[in-house]
Amino acid sequence: MKKILGRLMLFVMGWKFKNKVSVNELRKCVLICAPHTSNWDFYYCLASFWCLNIPYKVMIKDSYTKPWYGGFFKALGCIGVDRSQWNNLVQYSAELIKNSKSMALINTPEATRSWSLKWKKGFYYIAKQANVPIALAYADYKNKVTGVDKMIYIDDKTIDEIFDEIEGFYRPEMAKFPEKYNPKIY
Repeated sequence: MKKILGRLMLFVMGWKFKNKVSVNELRKCVLICAPHTSNWDFYYCLASFWCLNIPYKVMIKDSYTKPWYGGFFKALGCIGVDRSQWNNLVQYSAELIKNSKSMALINTPEATRSWSLKWKKGFYYIAKQANVPIALAYADYKNKVTGVDKMIYIDDKTIDEIFDEIEGFYRPEMAKFPEKYNPKIY
């Protein structure tokens, strides 16, 4: 049902879905979504994940999951996180992935919809601890295309090599608000 709903959402908005990665590769991974300059990014990426029919989780501010409408966000796969406290989310997230049969953990490493000096590195450490690849998802507003384009296997690569590979993929013109995206991610 979600697969049909995802395709319908994209069709109605005039967007296309493209996936260049095997669905089996996405069964256990850290899935990063960028550029993240608008709340709409979430909906386009969510629609593409529904098209892929993969189980996923996404961590968001717990202020979205506690009120009366919190059940809606939880049904979308959201996990509320209290960001005012230190919670060792890297370890918690890695354990979630390790202990599940199949799960893509969605992450927006820019951590804001505004211009960011650099990306948070937690997604890299989660992938490393869980021993899973990093998938590059995107919402390209210029071409009205969303999907997952590439898998990065950590193996023996340094964090700088991983970030160089990611930096080479995402471009400001993909963003809804290109001026809010910093192409230098580290």
